[in-house]
Amino acid sequence: MEILVKPCGEFQTNCYIVDKKIIIDPGVGAFEFVKKNVDNPIAIINTHGHFDHMWDDNKVKDYFNIPVYIHKNDAFFLQNDPFGYNPPKVKPDFLLDEGDFKIGDYDVKIRHFPGHTPGGITVEIAENMFSGDFIFDGSIGRVDFPYSDPKAMKESIKKFLQIPYDKRILPGHGATTTIKKAQNFLPSWIEYL
Repeated sequence: MEILVKPCGEFQTNCYIVDKKIIIDPGVGAFEFVKKNVDNPIAIINTHGHFDHMWDDNKVKDYFNIPVYIHKNDAFFLQNDPFGYNPPKVKPDFLLDEGDFKIGDYDVKIRHFPGHTPGGITVEIAENMFSGDFIFDGSIGRVDFPYSDPKAMKESIKKFLQIPYDKRILPGHGATTTIKKAQNFLPSWIEYL
């Protein structure tokens, strides 16, 4: 499985392309990166609705005529940005919930981890987990934003600690980590929250 990544915009938000087919979090200025590196793409998946992860959704969707997937609890962000950056609005095509899905030929597992946003998810494709702004290498997503919830984040971390296997984690910002490494440092965040 080929995974390409480009940190985009002033917040260096990681946009990922899986096998030239699935685009994850096309943020500010991601369109040109996507255009150069896809081959008949089939979907855009947003790990959550913050503007820096969805800025180029509409441009990519319109150009390639492909659907946008986002968790049902974050869909409102795609029409209304509480931060005032006013990204291009986009209408989501599929509202996700937790579970196993088929997107084209790909088996995709969605896990719902609210806290950073109400509809934050991880997206598992094969041995990779795209964690958005839920988990970073050594840290977690902020919980002091509009619609963030520290209590929900605490419960999400507890839920994450129960995952019984290891995979590579590709976060929304910064370097990769793994599920097992994250499970080692996350308990201290429960105390902090």
